[in-house]
Amino acid sequence: MSERSLLILGAGGFGQMVYETARLTGQYDRIAFLDDAAKDSRVVGKCVDHPGLVGEYRCAVAALGDNGQRLKWTKELLAAGYGVPSIVHPSAVVSPSAGMGPGCFVMQRAVVNTHVQLGMGVLVNSGAIVDHDSTVGDGAHIGLGSVVKANCQIEPQRRVEAGEVIFAARRRIDGADSRELVDALYAFGFGNRCSYVKPFGAGHINETYAVYMPAESGEEELAYVLQRVNKYVFKNPAHVMENIFGITEYLRQSIRAAGGDPDRGTLSYIKTRAGENYYEDAKGLPWRCYNYIPDSVCYQAVERPEQFYQSARSFGRFLKQLGDYPADTLHETIPHFHDTEHRYADFERALHRDVRDRARSCRPEIAFVEAHRDDCGHLMQQLHSGQLPLRVTHNDTKLNNILFDGATGEGICVIDLDTIMPGLAANDYGDSIRFGASTAAEDERDLDKVHFDLSLFELYTRGYLETAGDVLTEAEKESLAWGAKLMTLECGTRFLTDYLQGDVYFKTQYPTHNLVRARTQFKLVAEMEEQFAAMQAIVRKYSA
Repeated sequence: MSERSLLILGAGGFGQMVYETARLTGQYDRIAFLDDAAKDSRVVGKCVDHPGLVGEYRCAVAALGDNGQRLKWTKELLAAGYGVPSIVHPSAVVSPSAGMGPGCFVMQRAVVNTHVQLGMGVLVNSGAIVDHDSTVGDGAHIGLGSVVKANCQIEPQRRVEAGEVIFAARRRIDGADSRELVDALYAFGFGNRCSYVKPFGAGHINETYAVYMPAESGEEELAYVLQRVNKYVFKNPAHVMENIFGITEYLRQSIRAAGGDPDRGTLSYIKTRAGENYYEDAKGLPWRCYNYIPDSVCYQAVERPEQFYQSARSFGRFLKQLGDYPADTLHETIPHFHDTEHRYADFERALHRDVRDRARSCRPEIAFVEAHRDDCGHLMQQLHSGQLPLRVTHNDTKLNNILFDGATGEGICVIDLDTIMPGLAANDYGDSIRFGASTAAEDERDLDKVHFDLSLFELYTRGYLETAGDVLTEAEKESLAWGAKLMTLECGTRFLTDYLQGDVYFKTQYPTHNLVRARTQFKLVAEMEEQFAAMQAIVRKYSA
């Protein structure tokens, strides 16, 4: 028996094509046919005679045009002990990552693309294309010049007609319970491989999902975070995403240049398959996606002082990394967000209108804001005069907008970049102090529990200046204590303004909720003023 011998079942037109192709490959010295009707010197018997020829021919294939018959005889040849090869025409293109079962035929100028899987006895006819990641079932026939698009599933023994184009049908994805979510998964290219999705995180503004994908190990891993952006908060998602892509792409370069890991040091956002920064669903709502950073932890509240210190280092490093970024090119996605003069004007307007007749219930709080009117212009006037430079600011510098390394506990990445805008370094620094250096919750009713903790202020200041200190100007360093006071005053003023307007912005759980919130902030402001000289001394201590 020759190792290079081939027996072809079927001597009709297709069998003759296979014969010529087998000869062109140069793999066989001896080729013969079995056929029930053909008369040809190369026909050595009928198809049923193949068991008796196993000793003469090493390999055999079923070159039969009928899908069912081709598959039936391929299985019989295997059972008889033949090697059943796949025959590929030299002009065909078959990806090295493609897989083919026994007895396949890939004919002239056909293309079998990356990660395609052909089952047993599949015929891909001349000029046909099977695009990447598609699967073709046993005994199927992909007709002349037809196109099977990417990620298709062709059923066993199906005949794709000549010139036909097959598009991928959407598969069911566990956890994707809305058409908009499914559309978004496909828009970012995950639909055909995604294992499942589920709600993710503790945010209250955007709708967020964890996207699980199959890993090389065979397990399913959290690979991406997909979010539907709240368009009612962020009116212009195109501007939001333009800011985010500009900042994160710049950060990757900055982190890499400093010898860091850009895949952990910043979020990496993903464009849609169409190359857009975000996807807009059928309801006109925007979706965006970024890579999940593994082995990371997010905390909703300070559990240990070290976490507050690490958050300070993270936000300080964030400012330093973006020190040369042209802040004036960023869009102001929420106009006047930390413009304290503008916030005071909003308060005056709400007080003048007093649409809910609430002013009489909060006279002390109103008087507190009015007494600080001149303070509201302190930093804004320095900005307008050029004493303070415009920086890239995060504008929501709470602890839960830092990712921590799960192993070391170090802050590794700043997240939630929707409010990235031009602003003052003192604003970001001050908002962190407002949130983290308080001894009580933002809506604590018992003001005896609400205090400004100077030791936490010092801890944060040390961490912040360790990473940002050599970037900040002397005027900026002098502005930091003011930033802590004014961001706390601004926040309290916003709560009071919303209370006077009837609670139209902040979510509330009871009628005086916003007033309670305002009181906690004003208590902190009062204590900061009492310790203001000590705050400034601490800043100078770590600025040296």
